[in-house]
Amino acid sequence: MATDVQVPTLGESITEGTLAQWLKKPGEAVAEDEPIASLETDKVAVEVPSPVAGVLAEQLVKEGDTVAVGAVIARVDAGASAAAAPATPAAGDEAVAEASTNPSGAGETPALRDVPEPEPEDDKITTMSPAVRRAVLEYHVDPSKIRGTGKDGRLTKDDVIAAAEAQKNAPEAPPQAAAPQSLVTPAKAGAQPEQNLGSRLRGNDEVGSRKEERVKMSRLRQTIARRLKDAQNTAAMLTTFNDVDMSAVIDARARYKDLFEKKHGIRLGFMGFFVKACALAAKDVPSVNASLEGPEGNQEIVYHNYLDVSVAVSAPKGLVVPVVRNADAMSFAEIEKTIADYGKRAKEGTLTMDEMTGGTFTISNGGVFGSLLSTPIINPPQSAVLGMHRIEERPVARDGQVVIRPMMYLALSYDHRIIDGREAVTFLVRVKEAIEDPTRLLIDL
Repeated sequence: MATDVQVPTLGESITEGTLAQWLKKPGEAVAEDEPIASLETDKVAVEVPSPVAGVLAEQLVKEGDTVAVGAVIARVDAGASAAAAPATPAAGDEAVAEASTNPSGAGETPALRDVPEPEPEDDKITTMSPAVRRAVLEYHVDPSKIRGTGKDGRLTKDDVIAAAEAQKNAPEAPPQAAAPQSLVTPAKAGAQPEQNLGSRLRGNDEVGSRKEERVKMSRLRQTIARRLKDAQNTAAMLTTFNDVDMSAVIDARARYKDLFEKKHGIRLGFMGFFVKACALAAKDVPSVNASLEGPEGNQEIVYHNYLDVSVAVSAPKGLVVPVVRNADAMSFAEIEKTIADYGKRAKEGTLTMDEMTGGTFTISNGGVFGSLLSTPIINPPQSAVLGMHRIEERPVARDGQVVIRPMMYLALSYDHRIIDGREAVTFLVRVKEAIEDPTRLLIDL
């Protein structure tokens, strides 16, 4: 008996999503509650589980299609075995077949329109789903050199991401000497030079090449763009700066990192210090931890007696901000464990909607990417965001002497409708004092 697979509830105010990837093909056995598809919403990726154990009988939508909450996207034959299942092509395979038989490009995903058909002898390439192809396009990797971990050795999106990370961290190979021109075989007239799929996806690297790639903007990226632009258009946003001597924190980490990791099973990072420092500073300047809510002309300032910190985390598809709740009441170890878990699951795309909702204050650490200085944008309806930056040794004056210290610039962007300049500067000074003298964090000063 066939059982419908419906799009689950995706969160408050979210009525639809995009089917990003099929995780199972028709004819494959599925267990009850086993994910069979991945949906991309405005905020997170959501897996769609099978309601029963059996065999995936058919897929009713293709990868890239928009689906509403409650829509039926597949059917599962409950209790059936994989051997008895129909061997119908997956929606993703149909899309590949359509691309190969539709030279005009009509109806294709824009990102795949100019991608030549892969070499038939490479099984990994011919079985790539559109989602994996998009990942190959985005990360500029050669799929023929990646070991697939999916069924029958197929490539998955995670395989592509892992290969891209390894490629980024690998040392550059020494340049090879160019082959003598007399040994280069001239191409036949009208013949196309042989290239692997990775090269074709990246485009011709020869001098004078002007190829372009078109990749559809993801829902997450569109949401990020809309919210950031709304913040700029709505809030009276201003940024104030300060710098902080990181010597005391660096010394504390060096002194206690081994004991901390041995006891708590997590490394002692910088974020714990800054979260605690912001919690301490927010007690003196509560407006930084406030929100402006209500319609224009009838707005209210909501002051929070708790600190839920939205921590900006980089994910493959854009910036996400999971929330560390009640951060003011958490220990260093609890803060570090929570943030490490969020960072891991952001890359895997498994953050939940509840973990992405709320937040009274945001911390963004651009320093991990090498940023020296920036003006972060507020995350509405919050009233402020703290930007951390890279640590670098700089000459500073101490007691009439020029000394070298590890310094970091701090930036606080705030909504001037709620926070006065005096309050913003006071907040930054309190954070600076706590970081330069971490003892303040222990005795609440």
